[in-house]
Amino acid sequence: MNAAGGTIPKIAIRGVRKSFGRNRVLDGIDLDCGAGESLIIIGGSGTGKSVLVKCILGLLRPDEGSIRIDDAETVGLGRRARKALLQKCGVLFQGSALFDSLKVWENVAFGLIQGRGMPRDAAREVAITKLSAVGLGRDVAELRPAELSGGMQKRVALARAIAADPEIIFFDEPTTGLDPIMADVINNLILECVRGLGATAVSITHDMVSARKVGDHIAMLHKGQIVWHGPATEIDRSGNPFVDQFIHGRAEGPIHMEVRAQ
Repeated sequence: MNAAGGTIPKIAIRGVRKSFGRNRVLDGIDLDCGAGESLIIIGGSGTGKSVLVKCILGLLRPDEGSIRIDDAETVGLGRRARKALLQKCGVLFQGSALFDSLKVWENVAFGLIQGRGMPRDAAREVAITKLSAVGLGRDVAELRPAELSGGMQKRVALARAIAADPEIIFFDEPTTGLDPIMADVINNLILECVRGLGATAVSITHDMVSARKVGDHIAMLHKGQIVWHGPATEIDRSGNPFVDQFIHGRAEGPIHMEVRAQ
């Protein structure tokens, strides 16, 4: 509990700014995500969604601002403290980002072996358990990623994200490239895995079907700022012109896409 008697957010972001040269990508972000909550971050390409997540993970350092996890400041952490923080987190990367040279079970167990020093035999059994949790059998464990369909690769990536029973899971475009039925399968698996772990989830997506199904709250990022944040159930009546244009996929509105002449 905080001093005012309210619940302390799992993730609390205040005044975060990040620029690359003259390009200011994040321009004063204030955003909270409660423990056990699923937060969806939406917005057009190049609006800073991935940069924000990288700042939360510590892969990028903000130019200004505070990022607190479990009420502890994370900006500027040393290497050892950063490693301890990252062990609380799991990540499902866009495009799955599996290692082609490793077997499926080795992909799932990679963080357990390399990051935590778990013996290979024990890590393999954990990997098989997690593969089962996403609907993949023991036989799949010995295959290579190239032998799997896109949907199966995404399931393997999800198994890897939950392998260490993380407290926080980040999902980067989890349904991109999947057909609507497989996307729904992945959404259901995400819900089951996150709820099963009691984890906090932060997702980046353009898929509004996924956002509505998986999210408790949705925040929209535009030109480096949060222009709307509210319950997922309120997104269709937000009254915000940026949100309205985005969720209905309209070319006309306050969001202007830059088109360069050839």
